[in-house]
Amino acid sequence: MTLETLCDSIRTETQIPNDAQHIYHNGHLIADRVKTLEEMGIVDGDMLALHVRKARDSGSAADARGRQSAAAASSSAPVAQLPTGGAATMDNVRNNPELLRLQLLSSPEARAHLQRAQPALADALEDPARFANLLQQNFNRDLDERRARQDQIDRWNADPFDVESQARIEEMIRQERVMENLQNAMEYNPEVFGRVHMLYLKVVINGTVVKAMVDSGAQATVMSPSCAESCGIMRLVDKRFSGIARGVGTANIIGRVHLFQIRIGNMFLPCSFTVMEGKAVDLLLGLDMLKRHQATIDLARDRLIIQGEEVPFLSEAEIPKMLEDDEETAQVSGPAGTTIDSRSGAVSTPAEPQPTPGTPAAAAAAHTAAERQHASAFASIAGTQPAPAPTAAASATTTSAPNHQASGFPESDIEQLMALGFPREGALSALQAAGGNVEVAAGLLFGA
Repeated sequence: MTLETLCDSIRTETQIPNDAQHIYHNGHLIADRVKTLEEMGIVDGDMLALHVRKARDSGSAADARGRQSAAAASSSAPVAQLPTGGAATMDNVRNNPELLRLQLLSSPEARAHLQRAQPALADALEDPARFANLLQQNFNRDLDERRARQDQIDRWNADPFDVESQARIEEMIRQERVMENLQNAMEYNPEVFGRVHMLYLKVVINGTVVKAMVDSGAQATVMSPSCAESCGIMRLVDKRFSGIARGVGTANIIGRVHLFQIRIGNMFLPCSFTVMEGKAVDLLLGLDMLKRHQATIDLARDRLIIQGEEVPFLSEAEIPKMLEDDEETAQVSGPAGTTIDSRSGAVSTPAEPQPTPGTPAAAAAAHTAAERQHASAFASIAGTQPAPAPTAAASATTTSAPNHQASGFPESDIEQLMALGFPREGALSALQAAGGNVEVAAGLLFGA
Protein backbone atom coordinates (compact mmCIF):
# COMPACT_ATOMS: atom_id res chain seq x y z
CA MET A 1 0.00 0.00 0.00
CA THR A 2 1.34 3.41 -0.96
CA LEU A 3 0.91 6.55 1.10
CA GLU A 4 -1.45 7.94 -1.53
CA THR A 5 -3.69 4.90 -1.13
CA LEU A 6 -3.67 5.39 2.64
CA CYS A 7 -4.68 9.03 2.20
CA ASP A 8 -7.54 7.98 -0.06
CA SER A 9 -8.77 5.61 2.64
CA ILE A 10 -8.58 8.38 5.24
CA ARG A 11 -10.49 10.73 2.96
CA THR A 12 -13.22 8.11 2.49
CA GLU A 13 -13.65 7.69 6.23
CA THR A 14 -13.22 11.28 7.43
CA GLN A 15 -13.98 13.46 4.35
CA ILE A 16 -10.58 15.15 4.75
CA PRO A 17 -9.03 16.10 1.39
CA ASN A 18 -5.73 14.47 0.47
CA ASP A 19 -3.91 17.78 0.21
CA ALA A 20 -4.88 18.63 3.82
CA GLN A 21 -3.48 15.36 5.18
CA HIS A 22 0.07 15.34 6.51
CA ILE A 23 1.29 11.94 7.72
CA TYR A 24 4.11 11.75 10.27
CA HIS A 25 6.17 8.67 11.16
CA ASN A 26 8.42 8.84 14.24
CA GLY A 27 8.04 12.62 14.25
CA HIS A 28 9.10 13.07 10.60
CA LEU A 29 6.81 14.23 7.82
CA ILE A 30 6.42 11.71 4.98
CA ALA A 31 6.63 13.67 1.77
CA ASP A 32 6.97 10.85 -0.78
CA ARG A 33 3.49 9.49 -1.46
CA VAL A 34 4.52 7.15 -4.26
CA LYS A 35 6.59 4.67 -2.25
CA THR A 36 4.90 1.87 -0.39
CA LEU A 37 4.79 1.76 3.39
CA GLU A 38 7.17 -1.20 3.40
CA GLU A 39 9.73 0.67 1.32
CA MET A 40 9.64 3.55 3.81
CA GLY A 41 10.35 1.19 6.72
CA ILE A 42 6.85 1.30 8.22
CA VAL A 43 6.05 -2.07 9.77
CA ASP A 44 3.08 -3.51 11.60
CA GLY A 45 2.69 -1.90 15.02
CA ASP A 46 4.14 1.51 14.09
CA MET A 47 2.00 4.56 14.79
CA LEU A 48 1.29 7.13 12.09
CA ALA A 49 0.22 10.60 13.19
CA LEU A 50 -2.21 12.54 11.03
CA HIS A 51 -1.95 16.32 11.10
CA VAL A 52 -4.69 18.19 9.26
CA ARG A 53 -3.84 21.57 7.81
CA LYS A 54 -6.17 23.94 6.05
CA ALA A 55 -5.83 23.66 2.29
CA ARG A 56 -4.40 26.73 0.60
CA ASP A 57 -6.68 26.58 -2.42
CA SER A 58 -9.98 26.47 -0.59
CA GLY A 59 -13.09 26.17 -2.68
CA SER A 60 -16.50 27.26 -1.60
CA ALA A 61 -17.31 28.52 1.87
CA ALA A 62 -19.13 25.28 2.69
CA ASP A 63 -16.10 23.21 1.71
CA ALA A 64 -13.89 25.43 3.83
CA ARG A 65 -16.13 25.02 6.86
CA GLY A 66 -16.20 21.24 6.33
CA ARG A 67 -12.42 21.05 6.13
CA GLN A 68 -12.09 23.22 9.23
CA SER A 69 -14.42 21.03 11.32
CA ALA A 70 -12.74 17.86 10.08
CA ALA A 71 -9.35 19.30 10.91
CA ALA A 72 -10.48 20.20 14.41
CA ALA A 73 -11.79 16.68 14.98
CA SER A 74 -8.84 14.87 13.46
CA SER A 75 -6.04 17.01 14.83
CA SER A 76 -7.21 16.40 18.38
CA ALA A 77 -5.32 13.09 18.51
CA PRO A 78 -3.30 10.85 16.21
CA VAL A 79 -4.93 7.71 14.95
CA ALA A 80 -5.17 5.00 17.64
CA GLN A 81 -3.75 7.29 20.28
CA LEU A 82 -6.94 8.26 22.12
CA PRO A 83 -7.71 4.87 23.71
CA THR A 84 -4.20 4.59 25.13
CA GLY A 85 -3.01 8.13 25.60
CA GLY A 86 -6.23 10.10 25.97
CA ALA A 87 -4.92 13.00 23.87
CA ALA A 88 -8.35 14.13 22.72
CA THR A 89 -10.62 15.84 25.20
CA MET A 90 -13.92 14.32 26.24
CA ASP A 91 -15.72 17.22 24.56
CA ASN A 92 -14.25 16.20 21.22
CA VAL A 93 -15.34 12.62 21.79
CA ARG A 94 -18.84 13.71 22.78
CA ASN A 95 -19.24 15.96 19.77
CA ASN A 96 -17.74 13.45 17.35
CA PRO A 97 -18.29 9.83 18.47
CA GLU A 98 -17.48 8.66 14.95
CA LEU A 99 -13.88 9.78 15.48
CA LEU A 100 -13.59 7.61 18.55
CA ARG A 101 -15.17 4.66 16.74
CA LEU A 102 -12.70 4.91 13.86
CA GLN A 103 -9.78 5.17 16.25
CA LEU A 104 -10.93 2.07 18.10
CA LEU A 105 -11.33 0.20 14.82
CA SER A 106 -7.84 1.19 13.72
CA SER A 107 -6.21 -0.01 16.95
CA PRO A 108 -6.39 -3.79 17.54
CA GLU A 109 -4.98 -3.39 21.04
CA ALA A 110 -7.58 -0.80 22.05
CA ARG A 111 -10.38 -2.84 20.50
CA ALA A 112 -9.27 -5.97 22.36
CA HIS A 113 -9.17 -4.02 25.62
CA LEU A 114 -12.65 -2.63 24.98
CA GLN A 115 -13.91 -6.13 24.18
CA ARG A 116 -12.69 -7.37 27.54
CA ALA A 117 -13.92 -4.38 29.51
CA GLN A 118 -17.15 -3.46 27.70
CA PRO A 119 -18.39 -6.19 25.33
CA ALA A 120 -21.64 -4.37 24.55
CA LEU A 121 -19.83 -1.24 23.40
CA ALA A 122 -17.28 -3.29 21.47
CA ASP A 123 -20.06 -5.15 19.64
CA ALA A 124 -21.49 -1.82 18.52
CA LEU A 125 -18.28 -0.69 16.80
CA GLU A 126 -19.55 -1.93 13.44
CA ASP A 127 -22.81 0.02 13.83
CA PRO A 128 -22.09 3.79 13.92
CA ALA A 129 -25.61 4.75 15.01
CA ARG A 130 -25.77 2.23 17.84
CA PHE A 131 -22.25 3.11 19.01
CA ALA A 132 -23.07 6.82 19.10
CA ASN A 133 -26.31 6.10 20.96
CA LEU A 134 -24.60 3.99 23.63
CA LEU A 135 -21.82 6.52 24.04
CA GLN A 136 -24.29 9.38 24.39
CA GLN A 137 -26.23 7.43 27.01
CA ASN A 138 -23.05 6.95 29.01
CA PHE A 139 -22.23 10.65 28.80
CA ASN A 140 -25.75 11.62 29.85
CA ARG A 141 -25.76 9.19 32.75
CA ASP A 142 -22.42 10.47 33.99
CA LEU A 143 -23.58 14.06 33.65
CA ASP A 144 -26.77 13.33 35.60
CA GLU A 145 -24.80 11.66 38.38
CA ARG A 146 -22.42 14.60 38.59
CA ARG A 147 -25.30 17.06 38.74
CA ALA A 148 -27.09 15.02 41.40
CA ARG A 149 -23.94 14.89 43.46
CA GLN A 150 -23.39 18.62 43.11
CA ASP A 151 -27.02 19.30 44.05
CA GLN A 152 -26.61 17.15 47.14
CA ILE A 153 -23.46 19.03 48.10
CA ASP A 154 -25.27 22.33 47.61
CA ARG A 155 -28.08 21.16 49.90
CA TRP A 156 -25.56 20.18 52.54
CA ASN A 157 -23.81 23.54 52.26
CA ALA A 158 -27.10 25.44 52.50
CA ASP A 159 -27.12 25.11 56.28
CA PRO A 160 -23.57 25.31 57.64
CA PHE A 161 -24.86 24.75 61.20
CA ASP A 162 -26.53 21.42 60.45
CA VAL A 163 -24.43 18.83 62.28
CA GLU A 164 -25.62 15.91 60.17
CA SER A 165 -24.89 17.68 56.89
CA GLN A 166 -21.44 18.70 58.03
CA ALA A 167 -20.75 15.12 59.12
CA ARG A 168 -21.71 13.86 55.67
CA ILE A 169 -19.49 16.45 54.02
CA GLU A 170 -16.65 15.42 56.30
CA GLU A 171 -17.14 11.75 55.39
CA MET A 172 -17.23 12.57 51.69
CA ILE A 173 -14.02 14.59 51.96
CA ARG A 174 -12.40 11.77 53.92
CA GLN A 175 -13.34 9.21 51.26
CA GLU A 176 -11.96 11.50 48.56
CA ARG A 177 -8.68 11.76 50.46
CA VAL A 178 -8.58 7.98 50.81
CA MET A 179 -9.08 7.53 47.07
CA GLU A 180 -6.49 10.20 46.34
CA ASN A 181 -4.04 8.45 48.63
CA LEU A 182 -4.74 5.15 46.88
CA GLN A 183 -4.22 6.67 43.44
CA ASN A 184 -0.96 8.30 44.54
CA ALA A 185 0.26 4.99 45.91
CA MET A 186 -0.62 3.17 42.70
CA GLU A 187 1.09 5.82 40.58
CA TYR A 188 4.19 6.69 42.60
CA ASN A 189 4.74 3.65 44.81
CA PRO A 190 3.07 0.63 43.17
CA GLU A 191 5.48 -1.82 44.77
CA VAL A 192 3.62 -1.51 48.09
CA PHE A 193 0.83 -3.61 46.55
CA GLY A 194 3.19 -6.49 45.92
CA ARG A 195 3.37 -9.45 48.23
CA VAL A 196 6.51 -10.02 50.30
CA HIS A 197 7.34 -13.66 50.93
CA MET A 198 8.48 -14.80 54.33
CA LEU A 199 12.04 -15.78 55.28
CA TYR A 200 12.68 -19.51 55.08
CA LEU A 201 15.84 -21.59 55.34
CA LYS A 202 16.65 -25.28 55.35
CA VAL A 203 17.49 -26.98 58.63
CA VAL A 204 18.15 -30.64 59.40
CA ILE A 205 16.54 -32.26 62.46
CA ASN A 206 17.41 -35.87 63.22
CA GLY A 207 18.34 -36.44 59.57
CA THR A 208 15.12 -34.90 58.24
CA VAL A 209 15.28 -31.75 56.10
CA VAL A 210 12.77 -29.15 57.26
CA LYS A 211 12.03 -25.76 55.74
CA ALA A 212 11.90 -23.46 58.74
CA MET A 213 10.49 -19.96 58.78
CA VAL A 214 12.56 -17.29 60.53
CA ASP A 215 10.25 -15.03 62.54
CA SER A 216 11.91 -12.49 64.80
CA GLY A 217 8.47 -11.48 66.05
CA ALA A 218 7.76 -14.88 67.57
CA GLN A 219 8.75 -15.26 71.19
CA ALA A 220 9.41 -19.01 71.10
CA THR A 221 10.46 -21.60 68.54
CA VAL A 222 7.37 -23.53 67.50
CA MET A 223 7.06 -26.91 65.77
CA SER A 224 3.94 -28.55 64.38
CA PRO A 225 2.92 -32.04 65.61
CA SER A 226 3.26 -33.48 62.09
CA CYS A 227 6.83 -32.18 61.84
CA ALA A 228 7.65 -33.62 65.27
CA GLU A 229 6.32 -36.99 64.14
CA SER A 230 8.29 -36.97 60.87
CA CYS A 231 11.49 -35.97 62.70
CA GLY A 232 10.98 -38.69 65.31
CA ILE A 233 11.06 -36.43 68.35
CA MET A 234 7.42 -36.71 69.40
CA ARG A 235 8.58 -39.16 72.06
CA LEU A 236 10.52 -36.34 73.76
CA VAL A 237 7.54 -34.02 74.20
CA ASP A 238 6.97 -33.04 77.83
CA LYS A 239 3.21 -32.75 78.09
CA ARG A 240 3.44 -31.07 81.48
CA PHE A 241 4.07 -27.87 79.49
CA SER A 242 0.78 -28.16 77.63
CA GLY A 243 -1.63 -25.26 77.57
CA ILE A 244 -3.37 -22.68 75.41
CA ALA A 245 -1.52 -20.05 73.38
CA ARG A 246 -3.44 -16.80 73.00
CA GLY A 247 -2.70 -14.07 70.50
CA VAL A 248 -4.61 -13.13 67.38
CA GLY A 249 -6.32 -16.48 67.89
CA THR A 250 -5.90 -19.47 70.19
CA ALA A 251 -3.90 -22.66 69.67
CA ASN A 252 -3.44 -25.81 71.68
CA ILE A 253 0.07 -26.39 73.07
CA ILE A 254 0.80 -30.12 73.24
CA GLY A 255 4.04 -29.79 75.14
CA ARG A 256 7.71 -28.93 74.90
CA VAL A 257 10.92 -30.57 73.68
CA HIS A 258 13.52 -29.15 76.05
CA LEU A 259 16.68 -29.93 74.05
CA PHE A 260 17.48 -31.29 70.62
CA GLN A 261 20.24 -30.65 68.14
CA ILE A 262 19.53 -29.06 64.76
CA ARG A 263 21.86 -28.30 61.85
CA ILE A 264 21.73 -24.91 60.16
CA GLY A 265 24.24 -24.66 57.34
CA ASN A 266 27.37 -26.38 58.68
CA MET A 267 26.63 -25.64 62.34
CA PHE A 268 25.04 -27.94 64.90
CA LEU A 269 23.08 -25.90 67.42
CA PRO A 270 21.06 -26.90 70.50
CA CYS A 271 17.43 -25.84 70.36
CA SER A 272 14.16 -26.27 72.24
CA PHE A 273 10.75 -26.56 70.61
CA THR A 274 7.20 -25.79 71.66
CA VAL A 275 4.95 -28.30 69.91
CA MET A 276 1.76 -26.48 69.02
CA GLU A 277 -1.28 -27.32 66.96
CA GLY A 278 -2.94 -25.00 64.47
CA LYS A 279 0.23 -23.86 62.68
CA ALA A 280 0.57 -24.26 58.91
CA VAL A 281 4.37 -23.91 59.25
CA ASP A 282 6.36 -27.02 60.16
CA LEU A 283 9.03 -25.15 62.10
CA LEU A 284 9.18 -21.53 63.19
CA LEU A 285 12.49 -20.22 64.53
CA GLY A 286 11.56 -17.65 67.14
CA LEU A 287 13.36 -14.97 69.05
CA ASP A 288 14.54 -17.35 71.78
CA MET A 289 16.62 -19.27 69.24
CA LEU A 290 17.83 -16.18 67.37
CA LYS A 291 18.95 -14.24 70.45
CA ARG A 292 20.56 -17.23 72.11
CA HIS A 293 22.88 -17.74 69.14
CA GLN A 294 23.19 -14.00 68.34
CA ALA A 295 21.79 -14.35 64.83
CA THR A 296 21.63 -11.44 62.40
CA ILE A 297 19.00 -11.13 59.67
CA ASP A 298 20.73 -9.39 56.75
CA LEU A 299 17.95 -8.41 54.35
CA ALA A 300 20.30 -6.55 52.01
CA ARG A 301 22.25 -9.74 51.34
CA ASP A 302 19.29 -12.07 51.95
CA ARG A 303 21.15 -14.09 54.53
CA LEU A 304 20.95 -15.27 58.12
CA ILE A 305 24.28 -14.80 59.87
CA ILE A 306 24.96 -17.01 62.90
CA GLN A 307 28.37 -16.85 64.60
CA GLY A 308 29.97 -15.50 61.44
CA GLU A 309 28.53 -18.15 59.13
CA GLU A 310 26.12 -17.02 56.45
CA VAL A 311 23.10 -19.14 55.56
CA PRO A 312 21.11 -17.97 52.50
CA PHE A 313 17.35 -17.71 52.72
CA LEU A 314 15.25 -19.78 50.35
CA SER A 315 14.02 -18.20 47.15
CA GLU A 316 10.32 -17.59 46.62
CA ALA A 317 10.08 -20.68 44.40
CA GLU A 318 11.48 -22.88 47.19
CA ILE A 319 9.10 -21.66 49.86
CA PRO A 320 6.59 -24.38 50.80
CA LYS A 321 3.10 -23.71 49.56
CA MET A 322 1.03 -26.12 51.57
CA LEU A 323 -2.11 -23.99 51.37
CA GLU A 324 -3.57 -21.68 48.78
CA ASP A 325 -3.75 -17.98 49.47
CA ASP A 326 -7.46 -18.09 50.24
CA GLU A 327 -6.95 -20.86 52.78
CA GLU A 328 -3.92 -19.25 54.42
CA THR A 329 -5.72 -16.00 55.15
CA ALA A 330 -8.11 -15.79 58.06
CA GLN A 331 -11.67 -14.89 57.09
CA VAL A 332 -13.42 -12.48 59.44
CA SER A 333 -17.20 -12.62 59.62
CA GLY A 334 -18.88 -9.39 58.57
CA PRO A 335 -22.45 -8.08 58.59
CA ALA A 336 -25.23 -9.74 56.61
CA GLY A 337 -23.26 -12.95 56.16
CA THR A 338 -20.27 -11.34 54.41
CA THR A 339 -16.68 -12.41 55.04
CA ILE A 340 -13.68 -10.08 55.14
CA ASP A 341 -10.15 -11.16 54.26
CA SER A 342 -7.96 -10.24 57.23
CA ARG A 343 -4.92 -9.59 55.03
CA SER A 344 -6.28 -7.90 51.92
CA GLY A 345 -9.58 -6.56 53.29
CA ALA A 346 -11.54 -8.03 50.38
CA VAL A 347 -15.23 -8.47 51.14
CA SER A 348 -16.98 -11.60 49.87
CA THR A 349 -20.74 -11.87 49.80
CA PRO A 350 -22.44 -15.18 50.63
CA ALA A 351 -23.23 -17.45 47.72
CA GLU A 352 -26.76 -16.92 46.47
CA PRO A 353 -28.76 -19.37 44.34
CA GLN A 354 -28.99 -18.26 40.74
CA PRO A 355 -32.50 -17.23 39.66
CA THR A 356 -34.30 -19.66 37.41
CA PRO A 357 -34.33 -18.52 33.75
CA GLY A 358 -37.65 -17.05 32.78
CA THR A 359 -38.56 -15.88 36.28
CA PRO A 360 -39.04 -12.17 37.13
CA ALA A 361 -35.93 -12.27 39.30
CA ALA A 362 -33.82 -13.55 36.42
CA ALA A 363 -35.21 -10.91 34.07
CA ALA A 364 -34.58 -8.17 36.61
CA ALA A 365 -31.03 -9.39 37.20
CA ALA A 366 -30.31 -9.45 33.45
CA HIS A 367 -31.78 -5.97 33.02
CA THR A 368 -29.68 -4.56 35.87
CA ALA A 369 -26.53 -6.24 34.54
CA ALA A 370 -27.09 -4.63 31.13
CA GLU A 371 -27.53 -1.23 32.76
CA ARG A 372 -24.28 -1.70 34.68
CA GLN A 373 -22.42 -2.54 31.47
CA HIS A 374 -23.67 0.65 29.82
CA ALA A 375 -22.86 2.74 32.89
CA SER A 376 -19.27 1.52 33.10
CA ALA A 377 -18.62 1.99 29.36
CA PHE A 378 -17.98 5.68 29.90
CA ALA A 379 -15.61 4.89 32.75
CA SER A 380 -13.53 2.66 30.49
CA ILE A 381 -13.12 5.46 27.93
CA ALA A 382 -12.86 8.41 30.29
CA GLY A 383 -10.40 6.66 32.59
CA THR A 384 -12.60 6.91 35.66
CA GLN A 385 -13.39 4.11 38.10
CA PRO A 386 -16.87 2.62 37.69
CA ALA A 387 -18.99 1.84 40.70
CA PRO A 388 -18.90 -1.83 41.72
CA ALA A 389 -21.64 -4.00 40.30
CA PRO A 390 -24.10 -5.49 42.80
CA THR A 391 -24.69 -9.20 43.02
CA ALA A 392 -27.39 -10.80 40.91
CA ALA A 393 -29.63 -11.47 43.89
CA ALA A 394 -29.26 -7.95 45.24
CA SER A 395 -29.87 -6.46 41.80
CA ALA A 396 -32.98 -8.54 41.29
CA THR A 397 -34.34 -7.56 44.69
CA THR A 398 -33.60 -3.88 44.10
CA THR A 399 -35.04 -3.80 40.60
CA SER A 400 -38.22 -5.62 41.49
CA ALA A 401 -39.01 -3.32 44.41
CA PRO A 402 -42.23 -1.39 43.66
CA ASN A 403 -40.99 1.78 45.35
CA HIS A 404 -37.98 3.23 47.13
CA GLN A 405 -39.34 2.55 50.60
CA ALA A 406 -39.59 -1.19 49.86
CA SER A 407 -35.81 -1.46 50.16
CA GLY A 408 -36.08 -1.15 53.93
CA PHE A 409 -33.39 1.56 54.19
CA PRO A 410 -33.91 5.27 54.89
CA GLU A 411 -33.95 7.42 51.80
CA SER A 412 -31.41 9.75 53.41
CA ASP A 413 -28.89 6.89 53.67
CA ILE A 414 -29.38 5.99 50.02
CA GLU A 415 -29.00 9.63 48.93
CA GLN A 416 -25.87 9.94 51.05
CA LEU A 417 -24.21 7.10 49.13
CA MET A 418 -25.50 8.38 45.78
CA ALA A 419 -23.99 11.78 46.57
CA LEU A 420 -20.60 10.08 46.66
CA GLY A 421 -20.99 9.25 42.96
CA PHE A 422 -22.48 5.75 43.10
CA PRO A 423 -25.72 4.66 41.36
CA ARG A 424 -28.81 3.79 43.34
CA GLU A 425 -28.51 0.05 42.64
CA GLY A 426 -24.95 -0.02 43.97
CA ALA A 427 -25.93 1.96 47.07
CA LEU A 428 -28.79 -0.42 47.87
CA SER A 429 -26.56 -3.44 47.34
CA ALA A 430 -23.86 -2.03 49.62
CA LEU A 431 -26.42 -1.20 52.33
CA GLN A 432 -27.75 -4.73 52.17
CA ALA A 433 -24.23 -6.17 52.50
CA ALA A 434 -23.43 -3.78 55.37
CA GLY A 435 -26.64 -4.43 57.27
CA GLY A 436 -27.80 -0.82 56.89
CA ASN A 437 -24.57 0.78 58.19
CA VAL A 438 -23.86 3.76 55.93
CA GLU A 439 -20.17 4.05 56.83
CA VAL A 440 -19.52 0.36 56.20
CA ALA A 441 -21.46 0.54 52.92
CA ALA A 442 -19.38 3.52 51.77
CA GLY A 443 -16.22 1.63 52.64
CA LEU A 444 -17.41 -1.37 50.62
CA LEU A 445 -18.15 0.79 47.58
CA PHE A 446 -14.84 2.64 47.67
CA GLY A 447 -12.84 -0.47 48.46
CA ALA A 448 -14.37 -2.69 45.79
